Amino acid sequence: MTFDKEKMLELCNTWSENTLMETLEIKYIDAGEGFLTASMPVNPRVHQPMGLLHGGASVALAESVGSAASMMFINPEKQEARGIEISANHLRSKREGMVYATAKIIHQGKSIHLWEIKIVDEAGKLVSLCKLSNMILPRR
Repeated sequence: MTFDKEKMLELCNTWSENTLMETLEIKYIDAGEGFLTASMPVNPRVHQPMGLLHGGASVALAESVGSAASMMFINPEKQEARGIEISANHLRSKREGMVYATAKIIHQGKSIHLWEIKIVDEAGKLVSLCKLSNMILPRR
């Protein structure tokens, strides 16, 4: 089976319709062997009261891209990925612009996928570093 980047991005963006990802304006923009990248604008929609990027919005971005990335390694007609644990370290604040989250596979087991997700700004400076564990389940 060959990896089809355009098909993967189209599928992820289609799945996002009418979800939190659409509300946060998360867009899947790049994919390759073992990674997936998404973007999210930083604006009042994702601010906390002090006008900074809300940590929860960063975690939502990280979990979204990491969960979608697991779909590259399973058969979505027979299996589904569920996030079971996420951790985040917020290292830099952001008031406006864009952030980019790239999920890279650390461990690809039959029932557990472990992802490292780096969220960076336009200059490539690290904003948040996250780790996500996904459980792979039979589709119900």
